[in-house]
Amino acid sequence: MNIFQTWIVNKPIAHRGLHNAEIPENSLAAFENACKENYAIELDVRPLSDGTIIVFHDDTLGRMTKQDGYLSNLTYNDIKDLKLNGSSEKIPTLSEVLNLVDGRTPILIEIKNMGKVGEFEKSVLKALEGYKGEYAIESFNPYTLEWFKINAPQIKRGQLSSFMKNSGLSFFKRIVLKKMKLNKISEPHFIAYHTKDLPNKYVKKYKDVMPVIAWCIKNEDEYARVFKKHCDNIIFENITPAK
Repeated sequence: MNIFQTWIVNKPIAHRGLHNAEIPENSLAAFENACKENYAIELDVRPLSDGTIIVFHDDTLGRMTKQDGYLSNLTYNDIKDLKLNGSSEKIPTLSEVLNLVDGRTPILIEIKNMGKVGEFEKSVLKALEGYKGEYAIESFNPYTLEWFKINAPQIKRGQLSSFMKNSGLSFFKRIVLKKMKLNKISEPHFIAYHTKDLPNKYVKKYKDVMPVIAWCIKNEDEYARVFKKHCDNIIFENITPAK
């Protein structure tokens, strides 16, 4: 099927679920809300030290739980009772999210791995085995995409990028990722580029070849500026885009 005719283009994607002041990001409640409102879901996955795959954006607990700790040093037992932003919501596992969504809406899974590629990707792929709903993966790490190209070519994959300001990466890595120089090896099916960095010449050359998704649109002015003109779809929060 032509990717331009799929949900990757035709269904707005709720950033970390459809969250708000009462419903925290990357929570089961946010994902349920997105399902009910018929938006696709974007979420982040990362591993704990015991191999559990959790849905959580940051590499530390602080912002979302007011607790200390790097996720890579913690086990599921360490985090299973923590509450998100003072709510009743807890940090979900990927399996819990898949069971909840159960094919009701597509899922865009951002794989958080800027280190050695292989083991975590393999774990994510195993977790997705047997899932009947629509999904795609995306990552800033082109080698993650390359791993999926080799090991699960049937899964649609997207290259995340931006101008990489304040990323903490070396100058060389920032330039390579900003210009998407490794697309030749990762062969993404779509690009997800930071809204504030659109338009740019690096994305423009792909515009008619593969879908471009703008992330993360947070207000109506950004939406009006980039949608349709510089991108094919959006990852959004704090607005109500047309479905």
